[in-house]
Amino acid sequence: MQKQSVFTSRWLPWLLIAPQMAIVLAFFYWPAAQAVLQSFLMQDAFGLSTVFVRFENYKELLSEPDYFAAILRTFVFAFAIALSSLSLALLLAVMADKPLRGVALYRTLLIWPYAVAPPVAGVLWVFMLNPSLGVIAHGLRALGIDWNPLLDGNQAALLIILAAAWKQISYNFLFFLAGLQSIPKSVFEAAAIDGARPMRRFWTVTFPLLSPTIFFLIVVNIVYAFFDTFGIIDTMTRGGPAKATETLVYKVYSDGLLGGNLGGSAAQSVILMGIVIVLTGIQFRFVERKVTY
Repeated sequence: MQKQSVFTSRWLPWLLIAPQMAIVLAFFYWPAAQAVLQSFLMQDAFGLSTVFVRFENYKELLSEPDYFAAILRTFVFAFAIALSSLSLALLLAVMADKPLRGVALYRTLLIWPYAVAPPVAGVLWVFMLNPSLGVIAHGLRALGIDWNPLLDGNQAALLIILAAAWKQISYNFLFFLAGLQSIPKSVFEAAAIDGARPMRRFWTVTFPLLSPTIFFLIVVNIVYAFFDTFGIIDTMTRGGPAKATETLVYKVYSDGLLGGNLGGSAAQSVILMGIVIVLTGIQFRFVERKVTY
């Protein structure tokens, strides 16, 4: 029999959720409303005059080829970051779920990178892959690879993807490990008795039972790639070289704070939020159909 919580006062539930609602209103809905309002305005660089221009900021933004290039670049980054971080995290979680000696230490070490802030992760990878000082860069050069992300846009993009995926692996690993440990061992034993080999057991038993976790992490990783990679890009490449690593979230910052185009920057933030909402809706509409609960 399922237990239910009964409140004697109808105001008590609202009182309990009031602190969280206040935080959401103050740090999400209010800034979002301000961004929508700002996207219909045009201000001078000093903020002394404001003009209501309706949809002019959106029209000007959608007429820029650079903006559509940033959209495509963001989608490529999001797909690469999500695919690489999820794949590696699942592999590590499957290995860490085995009864190994010192497995608790391995799990702890694999979770630690999640505590590293995105800008710090960017600085770490810059030091390792800096063309003149980086240890890994010296190794690549010894192998005959001309590594210079300061000049090569493709290498700079690869550097961003590596740093962002590495930062997210620990988060994905934590959820994959919890999902693996929640699967009853009797299911694997029954599959083994039926003659299924380890690889077949993974694809026919483990992977389908992990589908709720995988679906959740796909949504989270897409949102992470669209928003939380700003700190990594800012510390590593600042959108360069030649805007090769300028994603939508970094373009909002560069056009608004550095370029002084507050209205256009607000319009970009509104479009970015709309893209993420549409992507999340598509995932819930189509991807969730394949989830086995």
